[in-house]
Amino acid sequence: MNYLVGDIGNTSIKICKINKKFRIIQTIVFNSKDRSLEKNIKKKLNQLLKKNTSKSILFSSVVPNIYKKIYKIFTKKKFKVFEVKRFKLNKIINLRIKKLSQLGSDRICNAIGAYDKYKTNCIVIDFGTATTFDVVKKPAIYDGGVIAPGINLSIENLFSSTALLPLFKIKNYPNSYGKNTKEALNSGFFWGYQGLINNIVKKIAKKNGKGFKIILTGGYSSLFKNKIEKKAKVEHDITIQGIIKIYRKFLI
Repeated sequence: MNYLVGDIGNTSIKICKINKKFRIIQTIVFNSKDRSLEKNIKKKLNQLLKKNTSKSILFSSVVPNIYKKIYKIFTKKKFKVFEVKRFKLNKIINLRIKKLSQLGSDRICNAIGAYDKYKTNCIVIDFGTATTFDVVKKPAIYDGGVIAPGINLSIENLFSSTALLPLFKIKNYPNSYGKNTKEALNSGFFWGYQGLINNIVKKIAKKNGKGFKIILTGGYSSLFKNKIEKKAKVEHDITIQGIIKIYRKFLI
């Protein structure tokens, strides 16, 4: 039996097929802002539904309007569609937060995926539309986190708000300062975010008086891996791994 899980984010949507050993065997990524999103998902459905596939699909979603569209697509195919917050997640991880409604499903899944794999204190840094830091402590406690502006979103906002600054992409390890506008922007964003990341990690560790395993995921995780003062591990599928853990607990 194969199973389907998915992660619906502001930038992209990832749908994965997992096998009976709960390993990812196929991943399809869609652009969340694509005007032909529904059409593209429908085109890929036959590819996803080949062979013996369970009729239950589990999503993590932070975009309600897209989740509703995808829900309709799959229910028309006789699927039972679930979102992770439907379940009593405290059976998996102790969520020490004030309001569950204010904690993104993706961040919960990051925490569950990290603790399930490493069984230790972790800080999960996700380079998404926002840059998020989620604190997980033994024994399976989600203790809160930090939300900072996302790198690409900050670059796009700067470009749209200024007349002369160009749109650019961060490159590897720039000089400490630039000799032209693009180099100066690259230096500012790269070293600025490096400082932001290291400072937040230090403050979390100091507050708790203990060490943390640093896990990076999302678009810029590989770029910043070797510029973080603490040793960091890149886990591109940590969100999906958390969703799989929830699937196994509640839908098998």
